[in-house]
Amino acid sequence: MFDVAIIGKGPAGISAAVNAFARNKSVVIFGGDSKKVLLSPSIPNYPGLPEISGKDLMERLNEHLKLTNATIINKTVIAVYAMGNYFSIQAENDFYEAKSVILATGVDFKKSIENEDTFLGNGVSYCATCDAPLYKGKVVAVVGYNHESVEEANFLAEVCQRVYFIPMFKGNFKLKENVEIINDSPIKFEGSLKAEKLILKNNAIEADGFFVLKDSLPLTSLVPGLEVDGPHVLVDKRMETNIKGLFAAGDITGKPYQVAKAIGEGQIAALNAAEYLDQKK
Repeated sequence: MFDVAIIGKGPAGISAAVNAFARNKSVVIFGGDSKKVLLSPSIPNYPGLPEISGKDLMERLNEHLKLTNATIINKTVIAVYAMGNYFSIQAENDFYEAKSVILATGVDFKKSIENEDTFLGNGVSYCATCDAPLYKGKVVAVVGYNHESVEEANFLAEVCQRVYFIPMFKGNFKLKENVEIINDSPIKFEGSLKAEKLILKNNAIEADGFFVLKDSLPLTSLVPGLEVDGPHVLVDKRMETNIKGLFAAGDITGKPYQVAKAIGEGQIAALNAAEYLDQKK
């Protein structure tokens, strides 16, 4: 049982971890380095570090993170469940517990495929590692939004009879023999009790299961009951959401999408999470 669980390891998440540690809280932080920051050639408006590159900034943030006792888990969080006095966090196949949670996943403007939410858990999955055994010897389709989805497609190919891979980004893909690339755009899922078909712009794929693999999940799927405004989480001045003990910081809370704002909000969220925990004692 951790005091504070932080979902996302960008500037907001690392700032939250550093400040929660400063308040003597046990911390676990999920995810890898922010790709948005890593790919920034320079960040000209961060006070005190003019023209620092995104890569250099992430290195400095990680160096600071190492000075804390935070447990770092480079896994994708599938769901966060409010359990009353604590939270249960599903990271791929594993579950963790924390007394409070800070969401710092960034913002993702990719629209969900029509009926994606409807069939989630019924033929549609966000985690190949978790659900691959359900489709042993069967046919599956993967809609991949990142390079990690290529690895996941190859992993599924070891378990499944056949894998269709629909890449949503450009690249040269090294895939196993039983993986077929479909260059098309997904429109919607169809089925009765479960997803049975993926309708594409120019085609359709029938499969036993479908995997939608992207950097961040729809907020309402990630945290059931969370109040959102489009791609953003609704928070108050304390960075607290409508769920007691659940905070959010960074791009996920809305514009401006700036590193300085993310780091400041990470601090606010962590200090208020610490205060929340102290009041519970």
